Amino acid sequence: MNLLRAALLPAIGFSLSTAALAQAPSTQACQPTDDKQIAALFDRWNDSLRTLDPDKVVANYASDGVLLPTVSDTPRTNPAEIRDYFVKFLKSTPQGRIDRRIIKIGCNVAQDVGTYTFTLKGGKKVHARYTYVYEWQNGSWLIAHHHSSAMPEAGAGK
Repeated sequence: MNLLRAALLPAIGFSLSTAALAQAPSTQACQPTDDKQIAALFDRWNDSLRTLDPDKVVANYASDGVLLPTVSDTPRTNPAEIRDYFVKFLKSTPQGRIDRRIIKIGCNVAQDVGTYTFTLKGGKKVHARYTYVYEWQNGSWLIAHHHSSAMPEAGAGK
């Protein structure tokens, strides 16, 4: 029994110290923000679309940001891949409008989820669901995760 206890105690101690480390609070202070500031981040992104410059759009994303775009089957997991998507997407001169949103704010992270409508070249409209997860990094709110998918039901989002 003593042999078993001697073998288990270090393992239990390691597990407990690892769990405590994983739950240790961040030393970075929480950046104050509110719903209005987080909502404005979509406007910043949408304004960058208007420039038709993929580099200005990519500047909204964290260097390790992930884009799961509406009109591509390929997850984009780095700035070069995100840029590649926008080089093609910007040719349709997209402009977005939020239809419905829910914002949730945590410590240096915020979520903006809901539905939006994009108007494309020629007046075509695409209704989609979206998720933006923003993180406070190096003094700026950046997109850590962006998922967009077309509405699955005809006429949805109206």
